[in-house]
Amino acid sequence: MKIKLVLSAAVLAGAAALNAATLSVATAVQSQPDASSAVIIVLPAGSEQPTPTDKTGMPPSGWIAVEVAGPFEGYVKNKDLSKQLDVIPGASILVAPKEGAGVLAVFAKGDKAEITGLHGSWTQVHLDKTLVGYVQVSPSALAPMAAAPVAPAATALPPAAAAPASPFTSTTSGDVRLSRLYEGTLASTKSILLPKRPYDWQILDASGKRIAYVDMSKLLMTEQIENYAGHGVVVLGSLEPVADTNDLVVEVVGLRLK
Repeated sequence: MKIKLVLSAAVLAGAAALNAATLSVATAVQSQPDASSAVIIVLPAGSEQPTPTDKTGMPPSGWIAVEVAGPFEGYVKNKDLSKQLDVIPGASILVAPKEGAGVLAVFAKGDKAEITGLHGSWTQVHLDKTLVGYVQVSPSALAPMAAAPVAPAATALPPAAAAPASPFTSTTSGDVRLSRLYEGTLASTKSILLPKRPYDWQILDASGKRIAYVDMSKLLMTEQIENYAGHGVVVLGSLEPVADTNDLVVEVVGLRLK
């Protein structure tokens, strides 16, 4: 009980340092109570103060632990995604797509993450989770903090010449292959009337009309594709025209149920 009271007193003392309704300066919330640790988020001047917490125990002098609500943008290694494009529990989500970048969070079972981009061997994810971070404080006010360098944005690619218009819903920008997330209903192309077909599977719109074939040749789970037939799916891949036709095909590198 005494320890709990000491921790509570420390939190209240730190909260007293946050003595205005809003932040007066831009404030970095860091992953550890260390000025060299990864920056979770930089709260701009005028934004609402973060909520102090004692969930992680008493931080070192000059720091206060706070809760910061997501969502956050982070990066996981491609190998830390399941075949259904879900982040594997225990995977580290980093603040930048490179080895040695600070850890934003460790993905836990029940956490929610959505793919928002591709960066070579890294996948960008939208993490919807409340994190505990640390703010450096002085006795009277928040100490001004320099924001950590932000990872450079991927170089914008010029639009492909004569690229076919896509009726899919695209929810993320792509890599050099222009990979995106596309939505539709997966269906077989097998038909007695049309024995010849360029691909075995296709994506249909809400009216049942084909809007593109799907090339599953790069997936490692092709024996399970039948389980997805007739269901709404999200596929990750690049959209290309089918040679000598007016059709489109998505070269799939990931597939999950919608």
